[in-house]
Amino acid sequence: MKWRILMMGVLGVFAGFLSGCKEKVSFYSQQKPTLDLKQYFNGDIQAFGVVQNFQGKVIRRFEVKMTGSWQDDTGTLVEHFIYDDGEKQERTWVIKKVGENKFEGRAADILDVATGICSGNAMQWKYKMDLKVGNSTYKITFDDWMYLVNDTVLINRSYLKKFGITVAELTLCMQKIPANSTVK
Repeated sequence: MKWRILMMGVLGVFAGFLSGCKEKVSFYSQQKPTLDLKQYFNGDIQAFGVVQNFQGKVIRRFEVKMTGSWQDDTGTLVEHFIYDDGEKQERTWVIKKVGENKFEGRAADILDVATGICSGNAMQWKYKMDLKVGNSTYKITFDDWMYLVNDTVLINRSYLKKFGITVAELTLCMQKIPANSTVK
């Protein structure tokens, strides 16, 4: 009995430690430049990314060409993925501003609704996705963090979780293309 009580206490302390380590988007409130989602995701963007497994090994590389447009508080972001193995994928997000620095997003493979909040130069998106891996599909929780480096560069770090455990990480570097040029 004492062993169970001791283990429950240790697990409780560990869980408290982990929850205290969670990053809060408000930490970035004073960071510049300020991320304006409607401004950044308006026009053409080229991006390059990698997926790492739970051991940190790069298991996939990819490029993304994106085009965003906004009508009032609703935006559309069309993404065209090309993976290192030749696979192509397309996703269309519909993003809606729902409050002060708060957004919701929907796409065909997103379960329910993605929720996002901006603060300073950062944004956090949370959502669940049906992620196809080979011949299987997994329900994965995404914890996306975007950081605006300057007016044209945005870095995205995603933590892919299953049962609360990070099973993979994704890093994506985005470059906004000037209005007078095109994505090649």
